[in-house]
Amino acid sequence: MNPYLEDFILSITAERGLSDNTRLAYKSDLERFESFLDYPLETASSADVVSFLGALQEKNLASATIVRCSMSLRVFYRFLKREKAIEVDPTTNIEGGKIWQKIPEILTQENITQLFKHQDVTKNLGARDHAILKLMYAAGIRVSELCSLNITDLGLDSLRVMGKGAKERMVPVAKVAIEAVDNYLSMRDDKNKALFITSKGKRIDRQVVWHLVKKWGKKAGITKEISPHTLRHSFATHLLENSADLRVIQELLGHSDIATTERYMHISKAHVQKSFEDFHPRS
Repeated sequence: MNPYLEDFILSITAERGLSDNTRLAYKSDLERFESFLDYPLETASSADVVSFLGALQEKNLASATIVRCSMSLRVFYRFLKREKAIEVDPTTNIEGGKIWQKIPEILTQENITQLFKHQDVTKNLGARDHAILKLMYAAGIRVSELCSLNITDLGLDSLRVMGKGAKERMVPVAKVAIEAVDNYLSMRDDKNKALFITSKGKRIDRQVVWHLVKKWGKKAGITKEISPHTLRHSFATHLLENSADLRVIQELLGHSDIATTERYMHISKAHVQKSFEDFHPRS
């Protein structure tokens, strides 16, 4: 068990005298979040929290369950902040039961351009990171889908993706992203079937991808809180803003329910409204 989670459970048991059921619910909610993250709870960002609760909603879980999870996260991160284990509480500016409805960060086209500029594509890891960033944005795939890709899944202009529920889909990919992946593969001399691997020759995992997105976002001067899921959100929102059909976006994202994809209509409208409020020259 995560040592911080263990300390938290001991603390709330001693201080609040909680029932076994309540204590187990806290533990279960936080372990579910850590499993979703695939990296330590104490490194989570607000974007991660929003993505997690959005994912719970996509699974059509009861509202009461989602609200309970959101409250478990809020209590846990307040505990970590009080114990000085973290500097920033990722749930601070998110309203209780509405936490999963917070608008995720969307990168602008300029942000995307800057994000791709800083990797040294003449070196193996730089070429790998460049290819990962371009492919995630070009195909809008989930980080779990990216990590599970094999070399044989890459086509001349498309990508075979194994989504949730072992559902396979073919996603068209822009030429520039395919070229970035080809450049990376040209530097490898191993026999690993995985499309993306670590410096030690192991299949890449979500934690590595999370860290590289954060790293290159910082180098690009992007001040927004971003995660791998931000690239997926940006992919879908940019398609919608450029008049792509919602059913096409649903197919590309691998959503089984059109209602899940319709969230991007609200995101896009909110994005336009926020831009108007930020940049309109008021008299």
